[in-house]
Amino acid sequence: MFDLGWTELLVIGIVALIVVGPKDLPVLFRNVGRFVGKAKGMAREFSRAMNDAADESGVRDVAKSFKSATDPVGSAMSGVKDAAKSMTDLKIDPESETGKLSAKRAADAKKIEAATARRAAERKAKEAQEALAKADELDAALKPDPNAPDAPGGDGKA
Repeated sequence: MFDLGWTELLVIGIVALIVVGPKDLPVLFRNVGRFVGKAKGMAREFSRAMNDAADESGVRDVAKSFKSATDPVGSAMSGVKDAAKSMTDLKIDPESETGKLSAKRAADAKKIEAATARRAAERKAKEAQEALAKADELDAALKPDPNAPDAPGGDGKA
């Protein structure tokens, strides 16, 4: 709106502190906040009224057609997207060849998903077993030898 950064606001605050004084500064900021809030509310209401007027008069339709006239590639792409969306919304007869093929492909996709999930679970189980084996090896390596001469209770004889 006014394009004020934090440094500008800090300078304004310091000048206000010097000019107004610390006693009346909170009252000043409260009044400025109310004023800014009312101004934003009025701007929002004005914008909403302009948008409603534009909707009622059909300006948006004219703007859309003008945009399509100035951007033919974008217009063509939006037409293709609309056509594709309408094709995906169609109901396919399950008894037709297309319906049978679609059902077969859906079943194949489910089989692939199940096989992928099974394979991932097997891989995770294998990784877990390998991690447990490594942990057991580390535990065995770290466990003190009871026959060692410096081990507590060890006599050093083998």
